[in-house]
Amino acid sequence: MRRLVPAICSILLLSLAACGGGGGSTATGAGSMSAAAELGAKLFNDSALSSTGAMSCASCHDAGNHHAAPDTRSVPAGADAGHEAGRQAPSLQYLRFNGRFAFASDGTPTGGFTWDGRAATLAAQAEGPLLNPNEMANASVEDVVAKLRRSTNAAEFQKVFGSDIFDRPADAFARLRFALQQYQLEDPDFAPFSSKFDHWLAGKAQLTASELKGLALFNDPNKGNCAACHTSTGANGNPPLFTDNTFDALGVPRNPEIQANADAGYYDLGLCGPSRTDLAGRTDLCGAFRVPTLRNVARTAPYFHNGAIKTLTDAVRFYVRRDTNPEEWYPTDSNGVVRKFNDLPPAYRANVNVTEAPYNRKPGDAPALSESEIADVVAFLNTLTDGYTP
Repeated sequence: MRRLVPAICSILLLSLAACGGGGGSTATGAGSMSAAAELGAKLFNDSALSSTGAMSCASCHDAGNHHAAPDTRSVPAGADAGHEAGRQAPSLQYLRFNGRFAFASDGTPTGGFTWDGRAATLAAQAEGPLLNPNEMANASVEDVVAKLRRSTNAAEFQKVFGSDIFDRPADAFARLRFALQQYQLEDPDFAPFSSKFDHWLAGKAQLTASELKGLALFNDPNKGNCAACHTSTGANGNPPLFTDNTFDALGVPRNPEIQANADAGYYDLGLCGPSRTDLAGRTDLCGAFRVPTLRNVARTAPYFHNGAIKTLTDAVRFYVRRDTNPEEWYPTDSNGVVRKFNDLPPAYRANVNVTEAPYNRKPGDAPALSESEIADVVAFLNTLTDGYTP
């Protein structure tokens, strides 16, 4: 019976028009987007807005791959040669249900966009890559607007936002971000709810024995316990989003493929920096990154903020064997001692989650999931891929 609301929601319409907008957003059916959203779709794919004229938002968030990266690089290449983004490019789908960053009543950080939650809205998130020297690499707001003014979308931009909009670069840049936001809020493709799991909720598909077992293990607080953060029940009239939009420190291994990590003194600390600066003093939050949705996770490798884990099976295996078999994930020092949580300075390694299952184990203990159970969880996660036809 607890599946009744999401099931009804899936039956009525696989769009936010039926399921509610979340965070105050409103979605419409295909072909009925606002003029700003229609323009945003074109701007999202406009490579003229980058420093080299060869990179667009879609370069890292490909609609053909659930608005995630189109390749398996650890982090995306930047527009300028020799540069790369500092973090893995996650899917933009289902972000419309997220809200601004805040601390819950119990002090838990929640909400916000990007891996560290520093962007308050989808519009603010869109600003980051445009001005990041390691991504689209524009020099300034004025530089972006000058490129927009010369682009093939300039006339439509003026039609939507006023013939004199380019005379006010700050306003033009704000309207650009707004259009990109509206595209993500209004296009049903950003929240299709069309996976096998959704059809199962609607009574239109059957899960296999392995998929059902994987779902049970996913939810079991003494086994996978995945649902503790990747919530598997619907809320606010929406089907399950498979994220609670909180943050967690998982101690993911350092990824030597990332250029910045060539500096042994560099660490990406998530909530407490370096990209985010307002929480620099909250050292208890160092190493925590946003919990992403698991919808379409089977198609959006590599995994975690630094792309250190390359396959979905290894991602699940990491969760359950990180503490029982740390030698499988971390390097050893000259004395043969495993350097656990090696992508965090020693002072912050105590922040890593070691209290909840499946992390509450030590070397010599049995992992929370066996290899066959890991395979069952992976089978279930594959049912979260959108575009399923019963």
